[in-house]
Amino acid sequence: MEARIRRRRALLADTLDELAVRVHPKTIVGDVRTRALSAVDRHAGQAYIAVNRTVTGARTGLMTRDGSPRPERLIPIALVAVGVVGLLVLGVRRRRR
Repeated sequence: MEARIRRRRALLADTLDELAVRVHPKTIVGDVRTRALSAVDRHAGQAYIAVNRTVTGARTGLMTRDGSPRPERLIPIALVAVGVVGLLVLGVRRRRR
């Protein structure tokens, strides 16, 4: 009977030690920090994949399979870009007057 009580006390002491480590502020901060870094890494990886897909899709739409540009798609985009820049320049000039 006494041996059983000693074993139970030892198990209880081990359990209490483990609980003390788990609820210690340094352990909690470390766990939260680890989870936060993991979430940041996961989201950064997902963002990289999304950007990579977008760039690949845009490149596929603007280039042929052999890597040469498609003028029928690039010329309208260039004209729109020139128009937007022109409007921005006119807006800045009007504000200065």
